Amino acid sequence: MNETITKTYQSEEALKNVWEDLVATGMEQEQIFLDKKNNQVRVITPKETEAEVLEILVRHQPID
Repeated sequence: MNETITKTYQSEEALKNVWEDLVATGMEQEQIFLDKKNNQVRVITPKETEAEVLEILVRHQPID
């Protein structure tokens, strides 16, 4: 079962950095969605990799 994780950031630059980190770890680009209007990143990930994805997202200091 897949989980959707959403985090909000302060800037578009933070979104870019999150994207790059997720892709660098092997996350498929089709599972990463950037909402530049709301500065949000949504990631669809299997339950097994949820902790790793959360670690990356939190590293970039989300505001929520």
